[in-house]
Amino acid sequence: MAVNRKKILLPTEMARAGWAVLDGREDLEPVPFGPELSTETFHEMLATAAGVALWGRPFPAASVAAAPHLEVVSRIGVGYDAVDVPALSARGIPLFIAGTANSVSVAEQALFFMFHLARNGTAQDRVVREGNWAGKYAHKLFDLYGKTLVIVGFGRIGTRLAARCRALEMDVHVHDPFVAEDMIRARFCTQAPDLDAVLAKADFVSIHCPKKPDTIGLFNAARLAKMKPGAFLVNTARGGIIDEPALHAALTTGKLAGAGLDVFETEPAPKNPLFDLPNVILAPHMAGVTQEALDRMAVACVRNILSAIDGKPEAENVVNKDVLQ
Repeated sequence: MAVNRKKILLPTEMARAGWAVLDGREDLEPVPFGPELSTETFHEMLATAAGVALWGRPFPAASVAAAPHLEVVSRIGVGYDAVDVPALSARGIPLFIAGTANSVSVAEQALFFMFHLARNGTAQDRVVREGNWAGKYAHKLFDLYGKTLVIVGFGRIGTRLAARCRALEMDVHVHDPFVAEDMIRARFCTQAPDLDAVLAKADFVSIHCPKKPDTIGLFNAARLAKMKPGAFLVNTARGGIIDEPALHAALTTGKLAGAGLDVFETEPAPKNPLFDLPNVILAPHMAGVTQEALDRMAVACVRNILSAIDGKPEAENVVNKDVLQ
């Protein structure tokens, strides 16, 4: 007797480790779809899908409407600003994220940016390549030891960065209005409820908060002006949290010493003046895309889907928890 298999749409970009999680599930039919797929064709596939995993493809209300049998949506990652969560919630469909799967990788990228900026890695590399050893003292280099770090956002990534920086004997302050002071103290950090006040003494600031209406433009010209002269700013969270023209002005006037950016207001990022500055290190939104993180995210994503299909959702990874009630 033929089994009525539920279709699960999986992006071809997903690591094979995720596909392997479905081995032995004869009740499910994995259906691949590529990044080149048109929206129209994608919606035709959604018409018979019970679940879908998302990599880079947006999932607006129109996609939700195109999927009458949809039971679950799962992101291969932790960001979900391109997913219409209210449209999913209106249908009672949970949206899952990958939990802690890439948090270690993003924390390491932020720390890498901090090391690179403190030791002026680009300039040091150029000295050797150009044979200009006489000019090696032209750029100041700094320790991370003893420096003050402000972490904005103390979730899965911010807490891991804090642990690594505490091991380096940095003085770590945390700004996150949604985390209790005792939880911050338990990680040997100091709560900083007033962001503007703590920025005045921070040598490094690393952003790890989600992109929401109240965090868009969080670091605008006025806030950047509050920062300690010569400080470094790192963003591995989302583009748009920093006002890019304001950051350019702060970097070119000497207000800030440097910045490390993995994310941008528009992605793929068009050419902009920040790319020409020697005191900026850039990455193409790859902080959470190590080989290990890709495997972990793929596995977590598919396990999330299975948890919903099997009626035992991993509540910790659900964004719109109201649909579970």
